[in-house]
Amino acid sequence: MTIGNNSGMTTAIGDQGLGQQPWWVEQWMELINGYRFKKRLERAWGYAREGNVTSIRFEGRRVHARVQGTGEEPYKVKLWLDVLNDEDWGFVLEALTQKARWSAQLLAGIMPSDIERAFAASGKRLFPFKLQEVRSECSCPDKANPCKHISAVYFLMGDRFSEDPFVLFQLRGRTRTKLLEDLAEQRLKALQELAAEQTDETPGHSSSSHEEALPLPPHPAVLDPALWWRYHRSLDADLVVITAAMEGDTGLDAAGDLPLAEEPRFPEARSTFLSNLRSHGLASAQRAMLQAMAAGD
Repeated sequence: MTIGNNSGMTTAIGDQGLGQQPWWVEQWMELINGYRFKKRLERAWGYAREGNVTSIRFEGRRVHARVQGTGEEPYKVKLWLDVLNDEDWGFVLEALTQKARWSAQLLAGIMPSDIERAFAASGKRLFPFKLQEVRSECSCPDKANPCKHISAVYFLMGDRFSEDPFVLFQLRGRTRTKLLEDLAEQRLKALQELAAEQTDETPGHSSSSHEEALPLPPHPAVLDPALWWRYHRSLDADLVVITAAMEGDTGLDAAGDLPLAEEPRFPEARSTFLSNLRSHGLASAQRAMLQAMAAGD
């Protein structure tokens, strides 16, 4: 994963700062803001705002960055956390599976506020408890750690967390893809075990391998398609996560490249049309989300 000038993602925070951020970003930023050398933090904040961080990329479980200082060549910065081993992740995944709300929120790009409970099962933490737990190196001559170059990357990592909370999981040893695959596998295993227990408890059930299993009846919605659009049971509020589509995951993105005719007299017509179509879609999605959120009032 690369965060650089060629990726469409800025490596500068900008004059407006981070603004209002999710709680998990604020918790990350509290660590660096508690650093006692405030002057160094001020210079680091300036680096983060002015674009001195020229690139940020992931190599495995480490963050590698280049930060332009006063010299000609950018300094090389590395940042990483202690990773959890497979046994620790096994405990975490088992705990995550027991609460469907955690999985639902993570799938929606939201960090559950009580996520540390899942990590407590392994005796570990997702978030660093103190700044010293964030391992870092810089090629600059400054012996202090974190130096202003490391701190600038730290600020930008907070900005990155606001877009993708899974980055923090990656620093702990599980990529987004791997984590979701493991969650799905763990969830399927739990459902299979539950189904087996219920089958064993069924009166008159025989475990003979020669007994033919009766076919399951079709779902009512298969017989009556109109039932697809009806649901009369109450929903657990913890399992309902209403969120706008993530960037790159809208209907227009899913449709791919639209076969629109080019008009030489109006070279900007195609891009203008797509831009207006995207804006209209986002506005409609926002209205639909607000209407859905107000439905339970």
